[in-house]
Amino acid sequence: MAQAPPVESPQWWLERLYDELQKRREYVELMRRYCEGDHPYSALTDKAREAFTRLLKQARSNYVGLVADATSERIQVDGFRLGDDKVGDDRAWRIWQANSMDADSDLLISEAVRVGRSFALVAPNPADAATPLVTAEDATQAIVAYRPGSRRERAAGLKCWVDDWTGQLMATLYLPDGLYKYQAPAPKQGVTGKPRWEPREVRGEDWPAPNPLAAVPLVELQNRPDLLGEAHSEIEDVLDIQDRINKTLIDRLMAQEFTAFRQRWATGYELPEDEQGQPVEPFKAAVDRLWVAEDPNVKFGEFSATDLSPYLKAVEADVQHMAARTRTPAQYLLGQLSNVNGETLKATESGLVAKVRQRQRPLGEGMEEIVRLSLKAAGDSRDLSRIEVIWRNPEFRTEGELVDALVKMSTLGVPREALWERWGASQTEIAQWRVQADQQAARILGGDLASQFGPKPDAPVTDEDDGDAD
Repeated sequence: MAQAPPVESPQWWLERLYDELQKRREYVELMRRYCEGDHPYSALTDKAREAFTRLLKQARSNYVGLVADATSERIQVDGFRLGDDKVGDDRAWRIWQANSMDADSDLLISEAVRVGRSFALVAPNPADAATPLVTAEDATQAIVAYRPGSRRERAAGLKCWVDDWTGQLMATLYLPDGLYKYQAPAPKQGVTGKPRWEPREVRGEDWPAPNPLAAVPLVELQNRPDLLGEAHSEIEDVLDIQDRINKTLIDRLMAQEFTAFRQRWATGYELPEDEQGQPVEPFKAAVDRLWVAEDPNVKFGEFSATDLSPYLKAVEADVQHMAARTRTPAQYLLGQLSNVNGETLKATESGLVAKVRQRQRPLGEGMEEIVRLSLKAAGDSRDLSRIEVIWRNPEFRTEGELVDALVKMSTLGVPREALWERWGASQTEIAQWRVQADQQAARILGGDLASQFGPKPDAPVTDEDDGDAD
């Protein structure tokens, strides 16, 4: 007998999303710890672990953090374009900046690259209806569910956190028909079981609260999504390489620890004995002591130093493997770059640039939905189905190379606004340049042909111009 489909009640959504969020947190926190350099210690025996705790802390070099940063730092939002507009939309960018999203979007992108996903929440602004509220949300506190068979249509969203004042577990469930707020006693450490949820009523607010957007206002930004709806961290498949590097580093540090003070030997020396006839160590090795013997037949020597180059070469090989797998230029991780021309540098970064452009597409879908909800909340009546993110060019070029490329593009009839955008100008700068260019064109049409060469200098004042009579 077929099982009846679940009833999608608010309580059902709350329990389902809360359970999925708890499962996802383990992955998110693991990726985050690796990116922050908090790697697990290399495997050692218990006796060695106790003796080398200090070295274990030092034997962690955070290459995966560089991989994530090299990707996220090249993904920057410069504006949004609606429909067939040639330049960025002023209304969308005003709302974006009013919520400090020109800065917080970098946090969203960095978080998505590091742990696989990040979230943004859109809400009407009671104080200013024309400027909705947009906030960046943490991946350990937010989750979104999609309709079966769709990776775009959001069915529900949940934000869950521990209140700093009361210590209680808070949750807000976002459904298209309303916002359901809950609270529960915070789970005690070591105690398992589901929270005992109860409605959380806010003074002056209905329960459930209305949802004026008629859509789930929690938006997910995914990095490396797959067809099953899962998102992946940029470092997910190179954690083993990072662990190998750390293991090699602890081996190198242990070798250095044992050979930092050179071991010496002596032959032809008769050891003195104590009163019980036991040999007494004649020499004490220290950096401020010398070994001296009067017998000319005594010989001294020292053991050769440990060769550390195999350890260094092993680390370098693993770093190169990581660079190849993540398409990160090797000079980013190894710090080795000298006498390289622009073409060679461009070739070495081509893989990273291609990867960044690929990451921009799924991240852009989330950014566009954030802007779409924001404009809808602001009462914008335009067709919001065609919104495009204006990304900053992820390719680094010298000014000479860039200017030369733009001049050549201008001969093909590329609009000036597109050239300014390729140059790297912000949407605010492009709007200002358009006004200045239009003003200059108006002055030229008015007969002031010299205006195309810039503003006129102030004319010097002569005796004839000062108005004084002799």
